Amino acid sequence: MANIRTKETKTTGRDGRPLSSLTSLPSLTKDAPAGFIPPHGGYKKLLSYHKALVVFDATLYFCDRFIDKKSRTHDQMVQAARSGKQNILEGSQASGTSKETEIKLTSVARSSQEELIEDYRDFMRSHGIEEWTPEHPYALRLRELNRTENANYKTFRKGIEHPDPAICANVIIGLIKVTCYLLDQQLRRLEQDFLNEGGLRERMTRARLAVRATRPPRQ
Repeated sequence: MANIRTKETKTTGRDGRPLSSLTSLPSLTKDAPAGFIPPHGGYKKLLSYHKALVVFDATLYFCDRFIDKKSRTHDQMVQAARSGKQNILEGSQASGTSKETEIKLTSVARSSQEELIEDYRDFMRSHGIEEWTPEHPYALRLRELNRTENANYKTFRKGIEHPDPAICANVIIGLIKVTCYLLDQQLRRLEQDFLNEGGLRERMTRARLAVRATRPPRQ
């Protein structure tokens, strides 16, 4: 194994310049104009993503228990749950350069959740299972759990993995409804952000004009 030197640290390159100048980007001063690519990719901070992740994991568990793995329905439900999660992630990542793509992918995520909830309702209808009303005691309990800070799969495990498929399906439907609500709110916010701030072309134009404004006039 090669020896690792810990006491001496090389601070200059072959040309004598400090390594920091070779590996670091120049810092921006407080007067430097802002760039046109905003911070993006923060999907892990989105509550909609965390709820969609619970729905995906719950759907995997439900389908493996109650849906024939060889059936088309099994694959469709898993794919719809994955799409409902993955498109939130992809939309968040794309937001830096395309608000249009972010809105489109978030809308796809919302549509996938709607498709998934209908699959659960088909299952319940074919098995003679009633969907809980908002006033059902279990629905009220689920509502309380959804308000739990940093709620995850473990928060809902007892209901998701309950031996009774009626409880499992209703719990997951409740989670999908919450996810749909959050995505609806997210889409409205994205719409307002676009109306107020514009898209990439507008930001590029503003950034370019800001750079020009900082240049000294030609003599």
